[in-house]
Amino acid sequence: PAKEKKKHIFYQGAVNEGRCFEGLIPAMKLVSAPLIICGDGNFMEEAQALVRKHGLEDKVTFKGYIPPAQLKEYTKAAYVGLTLFQETGKSNFYSMANRFFDYMHFCVPQITVDFPEYSKVNEKYEISVLVKDTKVATLAAAMNKILEDDSYHNRLEQNCYKARAEYSWQNEEKKLVHFYKKLFG
Repeated sequence: PAKEKKKHIFYQGAVNEGRCFEGLIPAMKLVSAPLIICGDGNFMEEAQALVRKHGLEDKVTFKGYIPPAQLKEYTKAAYVGLTLFQETGKSNFYSMANRFFDYMHFCVPQITVDFPEYSKVNEKYEISVLVKDTKVATLAAAMNKILEDDSYHNRLEQNCYKARAEYSWQNEEKKLVHFYKKLFG
């Protein structure tokens, strides 16, 4: 990395039900770094209430909706990214969030739910800590692991450089063109 990143945890995306804020916010009591949340959604009031309930107003910051160019700067500056979901259906379980790739492309180690597609990428490149559940203790342990073990953080970060070379539009474009050529001759 070009410069030392200030240690903070970052969430980008919709602040919606099913994004694990019920475990994440209380877990912040057990983590030394702050959390920055960029986004808005149907769980915003509840998430803010959880911050107040747990006395975390000085540790959890809600930035609201951030324009894409500005969001890019927040993402690049993050020390740890979060890709957390509850399993609400098969589509959710087998899909991959854009933020997963945003963190990867900005070489930000992340904490990710252990869903099949994230696990496949992580088996190949190890860019995240996969969590089996989103309980307070599980999330706190995962965040602390990346925050406190510099060599582990650096390994995940370096692996992001390798992963982003494969998971890029330039490579995906070739697959898509090949697919359409097969389909339409």
